[in-house]
Amino acid sequence: MAEFLDFLNNLTDPNWIVAHGGLYLLLFIVFAETGILIGFFLPGDPILFIAGIIIANLTLGPVDSVLTLLYWIALISAAGILGNFVGYWCGKYFGHRLLKAKDNWLFKKEYIFRAQEFYEKRGGVAIILARFLPVVRTFAPIVAGIVEMDFRKFAFYNVVGGILWVGSLATLGYLLGENDWVQRNLEYVIMGIVVLATAPVLVKMFTGKKKMATAKAETGVLEKEEY
Repeated sequence: MAEFLDFLNNLTDPNWIVAHGGLYLLLFIVFAETGILIGFFLPGDPILFIAGIIIANLTLGPVDSVLTLLYWIALISAAGILGNFVGYWCGKYFGHRLLKAKDNWLFKKEYIFRAQEFYEKRGGVAIILARFLPVVRTFAPIVAGIVEMDFRKFAFYNVVGGILWVGSLATLGYLLGENDWVQRNLEYVIMGIVVLATAPVLVKMFTGKKKMATAKAETGVLEKEEY
């Protein structure tokens, strides 16, 4: 357990990442977090930010540096997109088994039906927003597969979401990567990145719930008045 915790701690150290696989390690982590159920604990957002920092500190010319950034974004995006496809196919393959299972305190078939209704209404946006939410981005494609979300729709938003997620955070790390203050306070910066990436999604989620509650209340008042 101690070795595992050390591994997680080292994932916030750009020098350690470069010495232990560099780009290949980043590709594996992003794929595992988005495609393998047990990968939900991996720090996807910090990894992408650190990827940008690594490129910013390479001894390359301006043009080569930008080209390297685009190359890394393309490969890491591909890993995240492939991971989501794996999650979708796993969900689709095992979903029918869940529907045959009996309800218990942890799982109820009602959850699947609610998820199916949600994905039918706004599934595409959910796939994109889930990219910016730790843990959620691991389970979102699996649930999409379980409820058999239209594959072409899933594929489109999977690609768009993957590129936006990787491109935005890696580019931010690249732009701030040579800043001395950022390098000295990297852990705090990473915490701030996670909060900033998560906050807009949570705000949208809660404001959406309030709007739905208001709409239901107004509908109830109208029905009473008609009655």
